[in-house]
Amino acid sequence: MKKDLLHTPEGVRDIYSTECVEKKIIENRLHNVCKLYGYNDIQTPSIEYFDVFSKERGSVPSNEMFKLFDRYGNTLVLRPDMTPSIARAAAKYFEDHILPIKLCYVSNTFINVSKYYQGRLKENTVIGAELIDDDSIDADYEIICMVIDCMKSAGLTEFQVEIGNVAFFNGLLADAGIAGDAYEELLNLINEKNYIGVEELLNSMNIDKNTAKVLLELPQLFGQADVLEKAKSLTNIPECIGAVDRLLSLYELLKVNGYDKYVSFDLGELSNHTYYTGIIFHAFTFGTGEPIASGGRYDKLLGQFGCDKASIGFSLIVDRLMAAINRQNITVPVDYSGVLIVYTPDKLLEAIKQADELRKDGNKVCMIRKNEAKTEAQYEEYAAASQLSDIVYI
Repeated sequence: MKKDLLHTPEGVRDIYSTECVEKKIIENRLHNVCKLYGYNDIQTPSIEYFDVFSKERGSVPSNEMFKLFDRYGNTLVLRPDMTPSIARAAAKYFEDHILPIKLCYVSNTFINVSKYYQGRLKENTVIGAELIDDDSIDADYEIICMVIDCMKSAGLTEFQVEIGNVAFFNGLLADAGIAGDAYEELLNLINEKNYIGVEELLNSMNIDKNTAKVLLELPQLFGQADVLEKAKSLTNIPECIGAVDRLLSLYELLKVNGYDKYVSFDLGELSNHTYYTGIIFHAFTFGTGEPIASGGRYDKLLGQFGCDKASIGFSLIVDRLMAAINRQNITVPVDYSGVLIVYTPDKLLEAIKQADELRKDGNKVCMIRKNEAKTEAQYEEYAAASQLSDIVYI
């Protein structure tokens, strides 16, 4: 066998043994948080039509998608983003529902990231939730609380959820008459932290000086709740004032259960996912340079699928979370239970009967024929690697 067949492509990896067990434990903890909030599971296909994630949808750029073609010539993609996929399914199956829909998922996403992002995975396991057909501040509060509870359930103690509101940015741009390509260029410059480029672009436009000043101050509008009052004092644009008031109301709700200590605010918090329309957030912890979780409000996305329902959700990248857990030396307790039955060839029938009885009682049983060349220490090591607590020799 050729050795090169043993390797995986760039950006994907095998996960096995204890690492895989620990990842599954964390996945179950996070999924349990979603269930505790009353969310129901949904599965969407890994392969979708390209148009579900096209530029009009505001999802991942086309050049970051894995594309393929079916036998009829339709362009398909490996799902790069869960939100449009859930939005499509919700529009199809829940259009006539008159009460909010709460959906959660555990799935994989596939993004063909640039070669300049070496080390970033192209396939990630994500866990998330979507609250559909609810435009209230209550829904914003619930989703933020779920993100915080997910981080806590994973064993993290030092983390922060940075919250913004893209309606503040959109209000400034609407007032300045910035749209189309100029909107995208400005958004990209701000996301890239290219503030010299932002200043040059604004100077080239004939827009209100105060609006331009606020746009230039966006990167500095971050911190604790007092930054919201500062942002409010910078403009009298109604959409911007409404965006800040929504954040203030959210902050007051978070005080109720003490979750205000986990959040900060950033009016420069934006996203390349342009389907976001309101509250937007990213969750960070040390040990990884990128957000572990992100999400926000996307009130217009379902309308693109013919079902106009305001929605909000989040997605947490489990692989990044596991990297942070590892770097923070957080122990993931693994349950060691069950029996390893080591039998000699002449005791096979006896081993089968004993294993059958133990399994009927709900015990995990692994059978292995004894090899005289192996020591008891090696069987003990085998049992430990299989998360088995006991060994029976027959």
